[in-house]
Amino acid sequence: MFDVLHSGALYYPLAGEITEEQTRCLEKLYDYNHTRPSEGARREAMLRDMFAAFGEGSYIEPPLHANWGGRFVSFGKNVYANFGLTLVDDTYIRVGDNCMFGPNVVIATAGHPILPALREQGLQYNAPVRIGKNCWLGAGALVMPGVTIGDNSVIGAGSVVTRDIPSNVVAAGNPCRVLRPVGERDRQFYFRDKAIPPELLD
Repeated sequence: MFDVLHSGALYYPLAGEITEEQTRCLEKLYDYNHTRPSEGARREAMLRDMFAAFGEGSYIEPPLHANWGGRFVSFGKNVYANFGLTLVDDTYIRVGDNCMFGPNVVIATAGHPILPALREQGLQYNAPVRIGKNCWLGAGALVMPGVTIGDNSVIGAGSVVTRDIPSNVVAAGNPCRVLRPVGERDRQFYFRDKAIPPELLD
């Protein structure tokens, strides 16, 4: 029954063996969200236990919300997620090294059929999400099932990402679309007219 979660096929998410295992994962998530700010080492150990993979130097600010408590989520090294990250992790979510998530970002892998008769039956399908290395997703960004975001790209706050985004671009909007490539001006200014100190550049 668990294989169907990752197959893309329609299935019943409330099947007994699925909900039993999911509840065990959510118990761990509950414990994580009730840790104290001073318990950094404990938090890291808990996330390594909860996630499929959790790279060195990565950190998630509680509260974290996740359908499976991160069981099907892989984070690379030095990933930072601000408060309120939501992972609808009914199938795989893979995040590369050095990514950042602003507050209240949602990454969703689960979907439901458009046909009302199928939704009445409680059916669901899942499609994996991949986010490349060194990406930044601004506050409130929503990433929909099946999306891939390429390396080094920036997703503007509040964007709804319904289609793949290539590497090395700035993208924003609803639906999210590419605005421009990461270019020479980005090597000169880090915010509006604020210049990057030369000693910080390669």
